[in-house]
Amino acid sequence: MSLGCGAATLLTAQAVAATSTPTSALSILTQAQGLPADFAENLFEVPLAVRVDLDGRLLGEAMVMLGRDDSVRLIEFNDTTDSPFTPAERQPWVDLLGNAQPLGACHTSCPSGLLALHYSLATSQLSILTAKAEADPQQQRYYSLPEGGSRGLMLYNQLNLTGGQQQETAGRYALEAQGSLGNWTTVAGAQVHRSATGNGEEPLRYYAQNLYAERQDAGNFWRLGYFTPDAHGVMRQPQMLGSSPQTTLGLMYGSSDSLAVDSSSPSATPIYVTPNRPGVVELYRNGVLLNSQPVQPGLQAIDTRSLPGGIYEVEVRLVEDGRVTSNEAAFIYKPNNWHDPDQPWRYNLYLGRQSDLLSNWEKRGEDALTAGVIANYLLHPRAVLGLSAQRVDQTSQLGTSLDWSVLDNLNLYGNLYNSGSQGHGFDLQGIYSYTSGSLVVSHSRSTLERGDGSRTARSSAAETRQSALSLQHRVTYKSSATLRLAHSSGANQGTGVDLGWLYNGSLLGSDANWRLSVFDRPGTLSSGEARNRGFDVTLSLALGGPGKRITGSFGSRASRDGGREQNAAVTYQQSFDDGALRSVSGTLNADSYGTGLSGSAYYQGDLASGDIYLQRSSYDDALSGGLNLTSTVALGAGTLAASGDSQLYAAGMIVDVESDNAAIALRADDINGHSSVLKPGRNVIPLTAYKSGTVQFDFAGNDAPAAVIQPQAVSYHLNQGGVSYQKIRVMNTVTVMGRLLDAQGQPLKGALISNHASRSVSEADGFFAVEMSESTPTLDVQWQGKALCQIRLDKGDYRREQDSQLVGNLVCAANDLAAGHSATETPDS
Repeated sequence: MSLGCGAATLLTAQAVAATSTPTSALSILTQAQGLPADFAENLFEVPLAVRVDLDGRLLGEAMVMLGRDDSVRLIEFNDTTDSPFTPAERQPWVDLLGNAQPLGACHTSCPSGLLALHYSLATSQLSILTAKAEADPQQQRYYSLPEGGSRGLMLYNQLNLTGGQQQETAGRYALEAQGSLGNWTTVAGAQVHRSATGNGEEPLRYYAQNLYAERQDAGNFWRLGYFTPDAHGVMRQPQMLGSSPQTTLGLMYGSSDSLAVDSSSPSATPIYVTPNRPGVVELYRNGVLLNSQPVQPGLQAIDTRSLPGGIYEVEVRLVEDGRVTSNEAAFIYKPNNWHDPDQPWRYNLYLGRQSDLLSNWEKRGEDALTAGVIANYLLHPRAVLGLSAQRVDQTSQLGTSLDWSVLDNLNLYGNLYNSGSQGHGFDLQGIYSYTSGSLVVSHSRSTLERGDGSRTARSSAAETRQSALSLQHRVTYKSSATLRLAHSSGANQGTGVDLGWLYNGSLLGSDANWRLSVFDRPGTLSSGEARNRGFDVTLSLALGGPGKRITGSFGSRASRDGGREQNAAVTYQQSFDDGALRSVSGTLNADSYGTGLSGSAYYQGDLASGDIYLQRSSYDDALSGGLNLTSTVALGAGTLAASGDSQLYAAGMIVDVESDNAAIALRADDINGHSSVLKPGRNVIPLTAYKSGTVQFDFAGNDAPAAVIQPQAVSYHLNQGGVSYQKIRVMNTVTVMGRLLDAQGQPLKGALISNHASRSVSEADGFFAVEMSESTPTLDVQWQGKALCQIRLDKGDYRREQDSQLVGNLVCAANDLAAGHSATETPDS
């Protein structure tokens, strides 16, 4: 096959070169006039391997079929590895070219901005020209919103319960809803809860924290309705002292990178070179080549767009005539957390009035004006300044912060705040990273003028100081040590020391982890207000089976009355790959008071997921337990589905799976990063909002069964909160191999043979191979764009070899379809 194609290409090139008319102006028949008759005959109505380009860029390597009517039909793409286009960008052309399309200029009903289709026999290349041919793809800075918007609703439900014999029962039900209405996102959030206060029965409380609509635009967002002010898209929000902003009825506006394209950006500070002769610039980081590019004589800036993000030092080598003529150090400034250094401001503004319309909490500051601004300013690629000013409960709150990367491995963070008559304070933090670990030092001080009885109640201490030092150090490749020193003054004062050592090794041929910790901490209620000094030794050992582990520990600590007590515990854990039950664990512990028991289980079902636990105290044998449940519900395209997934999706797709084999497991892969396992029936999978993408369906595991998935990929483009719907079918298949003959017994070449599972084209000698659904054993045959016959293979006595079926010669004539019966079988020639 490849030899024939190569000879045809060579002869084609010679024939085309012999003409004076440009190839782009020639039809296929005209281009084929210079070819020998046998070669020209094999160019039409047979599969051809071609290169497909879109506006001059490779779309992929494909199989196509040329028609004598100057048309082209795409059979399939067989290699897209080197193409810069995503499957989502390729899919519209797969759908369009799947039906025969005329070559040449497009004048009417031109989809996807199509201007012309051209096929060159000289280069075996199909070229697609669109209205975007002159557009620079690098100019797009923001994704466009879905054309016509999207519809859908995602509901995230959470239930938490806890209680026991010696404690009050507490619980919470929370609902978060996110929907799409056109290009607006609607958000709602509410909860009902009862807290354990220790002061008797607490009344049932409810409140709604969000009920608003939001729209994302290029570089900014709008929010309108009933909401709790928060920081949207701001890197560093200065810490504030006093009441937090309450639910507000008003408007919010700010900058946003939600639609920003994750395109390459240059370094904020350019790197210049001045070569004397044509040469090459090489960029190295830690001795590893990052990039190289040619340069011409004269002063010029190096293209840094392709370099990785971050702030780091590089070595710039200038190579001229094969010799390094310059070697300098330079810094790359591409902050990972700042999308566009040319836009230094990030900000949120909100204005409204405090409102508790949907709440039975005690009214506080009802109808009071509330306003605020939260902003970040990029002072330098290494420094971000934070500013905040808010008006809450008729009190002004001011704050400022600085996030400064002093060196590649040294970061400083500072925060200064003042809340009118309520108080003021500051906090500082330094993080130093080195090859074998990291060091964190922090200090804070706050002064409160009065208490705060709000939901976020703070300590009534006049002044609180806290200092801490944390050190993590890798001693060897198998062991590490940790040290933490902490000192506080105020309501909980004292100095604490924690020292730990961890070793990863093996014991009795199994993986084992040893952990030793020594501590001296300030007293608390659980230690009778006496200092809590002690140690703990833990061994965790993997058992024979996968997912099985046993852990044992013993140590010494302060007892509830301030004395000393010894303690020991044994825990068994096991995880499961199949079924709703994912893991279980049980613990037996003993101390000076007696023996305690505890157990827990985590499960993830089709409708909900969560964990449940039960404990018996060694102190008084009292029982306590708890339950945590989460569930996600999706509504879209007239369908409803539920999932046990515990995350709130930005967007989603409801997928119905019809399968001939319920034992076949499927996988859905979103090119934007999500991956999900599908089961027969109804499923919900997460998708990426705003950015168009493609979901590809494939078989889970390494061994693909004799089956096909239809469709194998679907495209999407959804607003946040949008939900789409897709139905896929999994069919058991058999590979049918045979030869098509016409009514005169001659090979029928170039016939399109299709089935529910796949399609193929017969070769010049009539031979074909096609995947056929076992549940629908029929083949539809088209020739020259018209239906020719239908072949039924469920009644014939055909030879079966594993997943292949040999059908021999099949006669297919036009009257077979008209008469309503199958094509006839003839003895093999």
